Amino acid sequence: MQYRGGVFTRGRLAVVGAALLVAGCGSAPAPPSLAVGAASDPESVLLANVYAAALRSYGSPAHVEVGPDPIAGLDTGGVEVAPGLTGQLLARFDPGSPARAAEQVYRTMISALPEGIGAGDYAQSAQDEPALAVLDATAQKWGTHDVTGVIGHCVGVRVGKVAGAQAPTAIGTCRLPAAIEYPDAATLVGALRSGRVDAAWTSTARPGTPDGVVVLSDRTAVIRAENVVPLYRRNELDERQVLALNEIAGELDTGSLADMLSQIGNGADPGAVADAWLAAHPLGH
Repeated sequence: MQYRGGVFTRGRLAVVGAALLVAGCGSAPAPPSLAVGAASDPESVLLANVYAAALRSYGSPAHVEVGPDPIAGLDTGGVEVAPGLTGQLLARFDPGSPARAAEQVYRTMISALPEGIGAGDYAQSAQDEPALAVLDATAQKWGTHDVTGVIGHCVGVRVGKVAGAQAPTAIGTCRLPAAIEYPDAATLVGALRSGRVDAAWTSTARPGTPDGVVVLSDRTAVIRAENVVPLYRRNELDERQVLALNEIAGELDTGSLADMLSQIGNGADPGAVADAWLAAHPLGH
């Protein structure tokens, strides 16, 4: 150490200054973790974990926050990202919209979003649309395995659903009677088999179909599409983070969604399930 007259020499000061600069760079704070909002239902929690895992795979810290209304959290700034289904979001922001087909629902939903909220790409192959299940014998009697068969048998049709589940009140021109509610899916299937109901509401991502039961197709989009889509706060995500969200659209499909929901239904942790799926479907960098 060079010390002259109670002061450090100029060279020593330069070394000290450089050391402080290096120390300052080494202690730079980590970027904040992005909050991905989720409602309490298994599907919302799963999708939130999928998008959080995608963000982390692109180098952005992210975590899931469960709350009563993640979409409202976007508006208040409580979360930066929230997953949803296109049809439900459209019904929330433009309840009178007649849009039904997937692309139309997505485009109309985007135009209805509040200022400051953006939408990433929707997963064309990943949907959880309401669907009607009937006995195979019923489909044979109706002469079709498409949901339009209900329209021709609208008068007197009896429809059931699990209590609390959302279900359309109409199929095309058929205004359905109020659905009979059952406490769980097993009881609902029992009612279908016994003839107490003619059809039962399920969804395209519900895992498994019991023997002798068929889920009717919807080839003409008489039921509003419900595709997986991420919403985010504009101007708070950079291009790379938005790209991470968008890449899920090209990887996720309904079969994978159903499989992951089945794992969670059997007790698996949603975060672990999402991480395992992403490991098997790595995103391109």
